[in-house]
Order: sequence, then structure tokens, then C-alpha cells
Amino acid sequence: MKEPRADTIRNIAVVSYTGAGKTSLVEALLYTAGVIPAMGSVASGTTVSDFEPEEIHRKISVSSGVAHFDWKDATFNLIDAPGALSFLGEARTALRAVDGVLIVLGASSGVRTELEKIWDTIGELNLPCVLFVNELDKERTALEPVLQECEQALKMKGVRIALPIGAESQLEGIIDLVGGHAFRSAKDSPKVQQGAIPAELAGTAAEARKKLVECAAETDDQLLEKYLAEGDLAAGEIVQGLRAGTLNRAFVPVLCGSATKNVGSAVLLDALAAYLPSPGEGAIRRPLTGLNPSSNEPVTRQPNPTEPFSAFVFKTIIDPFMGRLTYARIFSGTLEADAPLFNPNRKVKEKGGHLFYILGKKYTQVGAVSAGDIAAIGKLRDTQTGDTLCDERAPIVYPGLQLARPVMSFALEPKSKADVEKVSLGLHKLVEEDPTLEFVRNQETKEMILSGMGQLHVDVTFEKLRRKYGVEVNIHTPKVPYKETIRKAAQAQGKYKKQTGGHGQYGDCWLQLDPLPRGKGFEFDNKIVGGAIPRNFIPAVEKGVVEAMHEGILAGYPVVDLRVTVFDGSYHTVDSSEMSFKIAASMGFKKAMEQAHPVLLEPIMSVEVTAPDDVVGAVIGDLNSRRGRILGVIAKGSAQVIKALVPLAEMLKYAPSLNSITGGRGNYAMEFSTYEEVPREQATRVIEEHKAAKQAVAQ
Repeated sequence: MKEPRADTIRNIAVVSYTGAGKTSLVEALLYTAGVIPAMGSVASGTTVSDFEPEEIHRKISVSSGVAHFDWKDATFNLIDAPGALSFLGEARTALRAVDGVLIVLGASSGVRTELEKIWDTIGELNLPCVLFVNELDKERTALEPVLQECEQALKMKGVRIALPIGAESQLEGIIDLVGGHAFRSAKDSPKVQQGAIPAELAGTAAEARKKLVECAAETDDQLLEKYLAEGDLAAGEIVQGLRAGTLNRAFVPVLCGSATKNVGSAVLLDALAAYLPSPGEGAIRRPLTGLNPSSNEPVTRQPNPTEPFSAFVFKTIIDPFMGRLTYARIFSGTLEADAPLFNPNRKVKEKGGHLFYILGKKYTQVGAVSAGDIAAIGKLRDTQTGDTLCDERAPIVYPGLQLARPVMSFALEPKSKADVEKVSLGLHKLVEEDPTLEFVRNQETKEMILSGMGQLHVDVTFEKLRRKYGVEVNIHTPKVPYKETIRKAAQAQGKYKKQTGGHGQYGDCWLQLDPLPRGKGFEFDNKIVGGAIPRNFIPAVEKGVVEAMHEGILAGYPVVDLRVTVFDGSYHTVDSSEMSFKIAASMGFKKAMEQAHPVLLEPIMSVEVTAPDDVVGAVIGDLNSRRGRILGVIAKGSAQVIKALVPLAEMLKYAPSLNSITGGRGNYAMEFSTYEEVPREQATRVIEEHKAAKQAVAQ
């Protein structure tokens, strides 16, 4: 395989929603380019970019697959990104590694929420696009209606550069409006048959070509002058104008066909090479700017091989055969195999490994990769997805990934207690591969919590955990980390006296409990005077109080936000000990708690829900029903952002409800805000559930 020049490289993310045919289209492009001898299929699990067992089983993409190949004078790195909402983070990560986007639109399914969300990210990153309308071989499909729907939903201008020949099951080829030729797919061959435009479509094609030429002419004054003078442009001039308009995001070239029938693949490859940018052109739109980690001053790199080396890591794979592989987009310079690397994010030196071009699960070893290319680097120990790699002598840190926080959490426990460490180790490795996952051990509830972007995301993670690391888990809704506190001050005596055959046990202390403002935690005060309790026993009193605070008297939750003062007591010169004062303090604390009006506290989350205008009322109503307090509503484009404070107990299963209310068009993020008192009715229920669970354990 030849080493590509930066100006011939096309790094392209293939995006859409599940079922639009992205993976099948990538398969058709690889077949047309002569990379594979026959087209695989999603149904049979034989495609290049969907090779994980979970993808084959579910017949959907769950992670990004990369395909490196050549077509004529261009070198492609296609990234087949997942389309499901649960894996939107993976698609957004892929977009950071490319210069252009191929959007796939299913003619039978139209525009879906997933496509609208990914279109927003494409806009934020200022990426030029090409649109391919797929599935025109299916029943009741046509190019114009679905394209108009897409233009309206995404507020984009599509420029048709291809038209279908035939419709539905009679689809047999496409018309290339730029070159003025018809292309029909050859049966059982990647080659296409070029011919004249069918007579019955000549009028339609001429009208579409006129609109196309007008759009191309409007991008350049000289082209416009020629068009106005002569009424037409040469094919090369049309390409020039279309390229300029595409790179400026003035419009989106639209092609069409069928991935499974391999109709339109060759013309699409030519269009991707002609209209989407090289790395150098991409850097004009998105300069390669980062920060010097030492000075925090802005630093810019140029995408050429002579610059200092820098790269951005967009994916991590822990392969059972290849080991740890780091997928990186080389932004500048040249990287040779086994060359040392520097990770400025983690301030560590990495011993570089072998370099590979990627084609699904096939890796081709290469000696070096240069600016603009995408490659896998073997055996980097500390580097994570979102990190920068660079030359230590010229450090730079590129902006990291801005990914949404997980929205759905599950508590888990291994089916075998002997597998606790294996579960923890396995999930930590899966989180390295997928940064949209979160895995923590909740110190308050003592549960292992896995959080993901949706039910599908979490289910796939558990499947990988079983396949890769051989452990199975039981899952349930996480416990809410309630706490207990007091409303008023109270005093009580804790006296522990026990006489045995030898030395006895004697400890006696008076404690006062005072409430503190919310969030202040715990304070301990010693006001013993006159030696009522010897100084050396005071730490034991504090320790007894702290241990008693681990389980409150209402429902066994930790006690917070109070001051405990020891102000009196007595001791025995022989029988008193640290243990006796520790027990006495625990007894006194529990007695005082009973008199101090104990109450239950619950975590309150700061929630931001983004929803379309037409469902804002329904979303607010639902949040109110969850005991939420609406803080405000802010307009954001065609959507509204609703800010609210909502108890965590009411948000544990919010994701499915929001999807139902908004038709999958809404999303939310939340973070801890404060603890507040639980209303009496809910508190009674929580306390009763605790008592029932305790009785069940006792039996």
C-alpha cells in the first residue's frame, strides 16, 4: 500500500441513524474500490466495519469502525459511526477525527431524531458534508419527498448531482448530472457500465443540471460571469464551483442509489474525493490550535509532514489478539514505528509501538504515518481517548472531548462473589474503550454503579463484560444515598457500665447535639472542664460518635450536618478504657438523636432538559409530577432548555420517560446540587422499606 500524500487523503465520518444503511454503504464502497472480493451483509454478520460479536448479534453498529483504502488518486479513511442514540458519543468522537462527513439518509425511513442531533454536532464543528439518499430500491420510496423532508428538518440546502434510473425494485442505475452520463451497476461485478442518459429522463436531467450549474456558478464571480455569458459551464468548472460551495457549507451535494444493490457507489466515491476537503483544506476551516501545556499559550500546527509531530486520540481498543490499540488522527509531522511519544494530558512519556492502517478488524503494519492520516498505534500504556500525543520537544494539547454525561445508572453485583475483582477490572477496561460510560463504587451505598447513555448502551456493555472477561452480573436500580440529620438541639447521657470477674468497663459522657446548616457536615467540640473525663479518653468519645453516625436511627443512613459537644461525664480510675468511652458515646449519641427531631434528607439534582418547543409544556408537567422545582426556561435554537431542581429518587428512571414524551428528541444532563428534607409521606415510605428489609435479613 502506497504512503498517501496529505492532499490526496479524505478523512470522512459516515453518519446517520440505525437502519439507514451506513454499514452496507461502506461495504459497497469497499467492494467498488476493489478492497473486498464480495459484499458482506449486516443480516449475515459479514461486513467489514461491524465485526464485534455484539454488533453481529444485534445487527447494528455499536462502535466506530475504520476503513482505510485507495480509490483512483485518493486515499480514504472512512469511519462508520454508530447511529443509535445510546452511542451518539461514539459518533461525536469520530467527528473530531475527520475533515468531512457523508450523511446517509434512508429513503424508506426519512429523517429521525438521531440524524438531527448529529447534524447539530456537524454544525458546531463546521464540517462540510455530502448526502447520500439510500434504499431507493425499496417499495414506496422516491428521491424528492425524502430529500425535501431532510432539507426542511435540517434547514440545509441540497444540490442534486445525481438522479435515479428506475424506481423501487426497478432501480438500475443513476445519472451523473455533472458529467452527463448514466451509470448502471454490473451484475456480480464492482464495475459500472457507462452510457447515455435514457431518453425518457433527458428532460428531467436537463432541468436538474441547470439548477446544479446555477448553484456552482454562484460560488465564484468568474464562474458566474461565464455562466451568464454562455449559459453553461464545463464539467471541470462545475466541480470547482460545487467544491467551493461544499467547503463553505453553502449547500450539500446530494447523491442517491442503493447500498445493498451497489447502485451509485462509484459516483459517490468520485464525489467524496472531488467535493470533501483534504486535511490541509480542513485545517483552513478548523485550524489545528491547542495550548502549550507549560505556558497555556495558544499553539497552532500546520498539517504537513515537516511540522513537529502531534496527534489526537479518538478511539481506544483492547483487542484480545493485538492488545491495546490507540486510534489516532495525525494532525502534524510524521510518526515512525516504535518512536517515543509524549502525552501532555497525563505528563507521561510513552514508548511507541507498531503502526497500522485499519480495515475493520484487519490491521496492516506500516513503517510511518504522516500528517493528515489515521492509524492505530500499538501498546501505549497510559493514553486514553481524547488525549493528545506529541513530540516532547514541541508540546501541544488539543481540546479534549466534550461528551454528554451518562443518563441511566444500574447497580450491579457479580453472580459469583469470587468475581468482584474481575468485574471491577473488566469494567474499568471497557470504560477506557468507551468514555461515555462511567463506573464508580458508591462509598455511601457500597454499590458498584455503571452508568451509560441508555438501556441499549448498558446492555451491550454487560454483554462485552461476559464475553471478554467471563463474568456475569445481576443488576438493579441503584439505591438513593439518603442521609439523616436533626432539626433541634438535644442532650443525653451515655453510660456504659459492665462488671466482670476482673477489671470492669466504665464510661460516662454527656453529649449535646446541635443542627448545622445544610452541607456543613460534622463538627466535634470538647467542653470538658475540671477533668470530668480524662483528656486521653476524649478521642475515644469522638470515635464512638463518628461510628454511631454511620447508621442513623430512622432508616440506617449516615447522619450529617450537626455538631456534637461532650460537656460532662465521669470515669473510674481502674475500669475506664477507650473502648468503654467509645461505647458510652455511641449510646449517648443515639439517645440524643431520638430527642432531636431526626429527619431524612435526599439528594437534589440540578437538571437541564433540552426539548423541542412543541413538547416543553409536557416536559415541565412531568418534572413537576416528580417533585421538581422549575428554575427557568431558556431558548436554544429551535429547542428550549428547562432548568430544574429534582430529587434523585425521581430521576432514576427518567430517560425512558423523556424519550416517550419527546419522541426521542429530548436529552438531559444532571449533577448533584444539595441535600434537602424528604417530605413526610415519602420519608415514611423509605423508613418502612428499611424496616421491612431489615426484618427480611433477620429471618
